[in-house]
Amino acid sequence: MIDSSVLGERFADALGYAVRAHRHQVRKGVGTPYIAHLLGATSLAIEGASEAGILDEDLAIAAVLHDVVEDHGGVPRLQEVRARFGAEVARIVEACSDTMVQDPSAKPPWRARKEAYIAHLETDDVRVLQVSLADKLHNARAILLDYREHGDVLWQRFPDADVPW
Repeated sequence: MIDSSVLGERFADALGYAVRAHRHQVRKGVGTPYIAHLLGATSLAIEGASEAGILDEDLAIAAVLHDVVEDHGGVPRLQEVRARFGAEVARIVEACSDTMVQDPSAKPPWRARKEAYIAHLETDDVRVLQVSLADKLHNARAILLDYREHGDVLWQRFPDADVPW
């Protein structure tokens, strides 16, 4: 059984940090504040890690910060995460990022990023997999709900994905 006090002041600080970093970001096509995704993925990660007996504050913090490097600052942001929340949090966040560029418009092509991300997951540890799985599951659920409401027009939200929708 996991100690229920595992989420303390560091987690609260990370939550505020995530809210500030993503405050102007919304989900593609729906306008939902992006923090909703971070909270949903974090909830899944915390629940799954707790059930697996691997939950600690670093994992929960990494879950709430899993997109901050990829979406808001690349390597300099990762260095800030490391300084503020520790090496383990930074390691998990880095492993859950498919790009480390400061300028989001400079990201490599979608397919190359996703293939490299999947390949590295084959050799990563259970903590990274827990956060990554929670992120992907939350994204898949959101896409399914949007697909049920909007149909194939949904795929137009992803013009950088080089797949034949």
